[in-house]
Amino acid sequence: MTTAARAPHDGRPDALTVAVHSEGGRVLLTARGELVHGCTEILADALAALPAGAARVGLDTAGVTFLDTAGLAVLDTLGAYGRRHGVPVRATGWRGQPRRVLELMGLDPVDPLSGDLPADLPARTASAVALERAEQLDGLRLEIEQLRHAMDSRPVIDQARGVLMAAHACTPDQAWEILREASQRSNTKLRQVAAAVTESAAPDGPAPPEALRTALAAATARHTGRFSTEAPARTESCGRSPARAGRAAAG
Repeated sequence: MTTAARAPHDGRPDALTVAVHSEGGRVLLTARGELVHGCTEILADALAALPAGAARVGLDTAGVTFLDTAGLAVLDTLGAYGRRHGVPVRATGWRGQPRRVLELMGLDPVDPLSGDLPADLPARTASAVALERAEQLDGLRLEIEQLRHAMDSRPVIDQARGVLMAAHACTPDQAWEILREASQRSNTKLRQVAAAVTESAAPDGPAPPEALRTALAAATARHTGRFSTEAPARTESCGRSPARAGRAAAG
């Protein structure tokens, strides 16, 4: 048996489906979709159609992807069925956003029906959903900030790769690996490494700091095979000399 509901928050059809599988005295309900307004009736219909004599009932929620303020009413519905028929009931398999909401409510995310449900379940659900959404918003803000930082850093990194490619006749991938390894070796942010390399290519531009020159020389030697035996002593190989070579190669 499969039933479906419409999710009013986004208009998508078949937001929730409940499939019923019976084996002996055990009944397994498999929910897929979103636990939103209207899902309680869907579960109630599925429970009403269960065969008589069920010894235990389980709800598998692994396929549930979203839970809103009305969604956890399904726990009351399932718990009430168990009390009315005198059979044990479980709701397991919670993942993702629904599981986080359960955690924020202080319920057991493995099986929230293993203990007594709070009397203020609707209020707690609303508060937990709001907090979970705030956490998601904070995460999205952080991601946006990181993307903006990456976009700001990309031009100078590409310029630095061009300088290294001109100075050492290396490939774009090799230039990237040189920058990345030099950043790790010198404990310097990648953008700062790229800026130092780019600035050194300008007329009378400053050479990178000594520690960074050493790191660049070692990284260049490892990824291009050049100066591998002389890199420690030739710290200028990624300082002013490569800059001059890059300017000469650029015409």
